Amino acid sequence: MNTAVLTGATGSFSAAAEAASTAPAQSVSPAAEDERRQARTSESVQERKRARNRALLRSAAAPVMGILSLLVVWQLAAAHSAEFPTPAQTWVSAKAVFAHPFYDHGPNDVGIGWNVLASLKRVAYGFGLAALVGIPMGFTIGRVVFLRRMFAPIISLLRPVSPLAWLPVGLYVFNNAPAAAVWTIFICSIWPMMINTAIGVQRIPQDYLNVARVLDLPTWKVFTKVLLPSVMPYLMTGVRLSVGTAWLVIVAAEMLTGGTGIGFWLWNEWNSLNLPHILIAILVIGVTGVLLEGVLMLLARRFTYDEVR
Repeated sequence: MNTAVLTGATGSFSAAAEAASTAPAQSVSPAAEDERRQARTSESVQERKRARNRALLRSAAAPVMGILSLLVVWQLAAAHSAEFPTPAQTWVSAKAVFAHPFYDHGPNDVGIGWNVLASLKRVAYGFGLAALVGIPMGFTIGRVVFLRRMFAPIISLLRPVSPLAWLPVGLYVFNNAPAAAVWTIFICSIWPMMINTAIGVQRIPQDYLNVARVLDLPTWKVFTKVLLPSVMPYLMTGVRLSVGTAWLVIVAAEMLTGGTGIGFWLWNEWNSLNLPHILIAILVIGVTGVLLEGVLMLLARRFTYDEVR
C-alpha cells in the first residue's frame, strides 16, 4: 500500500513538472521592457553627471582655496597699515578703472586697455623677431657640430646678462624708446628658443636620420618628417619660456622708457602714490601672463608627434 501511495505521489509530481514545463512562459510587454530600459539609462546618466560634478568640484577646490588664502594674507597685510589698500578698496578702484579702459586724453593719459595692448604689441614684435632668428639658428646649431662649438661661448657669455642691461644699448642704437624696448625683448627671448631647439635636434635618434639617408629623402622631407616632429616638444618649451621672459622684460623696460604700456602705467601710478592702481596693475600683469601661458599650452598639446607627422 505504501508503495502504491509513493508511486501515485511520484506520478502526481511528474505530471505537475511536465505541466509546468509545457506551460507557456509569462511574457513581458514591450512597454514594460522600454520603461525598464529607460530607467536604467536614466540612472546611468545621473551617475555620470554626479561623477563629473565630483571631479569638477575636486579640481576647483584647490585653486579656490589658494585664491582665498591670498586674499586672507592681503587683508592681514592691509590691517597692519592704514595706507595699504584692502582687497575691497582695490576692488572699488578696479571697477572705476575698468569702467572706461579705452579712454584717450592725450599721449600720456590713456586707459589701462590701451596700455595693455601697447605692451602686447611690443611683445609680439620682439618675440616674433626672436622666433624668426632663434628657431632656425637652433636647428642649424643642433645639426652642425662646428657651429655649435663656435656659438657655445657666445651664448654662455650673453645669456646670463640682465635684460635691462640691454636697454641702454637699444636706446643708443635706435634712439627710440619703443624700438629699444622691442630690441630688449628680442635679445632676451632668443636664447630659450635657440637653446631648446638645438637640444631637441641633438637628441634625435641617429637611426631616424640613417633611415632617411638610406631612403634618399630630400632635405625638405627630412625636415618635415624627421626633424620637426622630434624637435617640436623642445621647441614649444622654448617658446613658452621666451614668452614668459618677454612679458617680464617689457614691464621693466616700459618703467624706464615711458610712453604707453602697462609698465609705464604702473610707474606713473607709483609717482602719484596711487597704491590701489599699483595693485590693479600687478593683477593685470599676472592675469595677462597666465592667459599667454594658457594659449601656448593649448598650442603645445595640439602639436604632437602624430599630428605633425
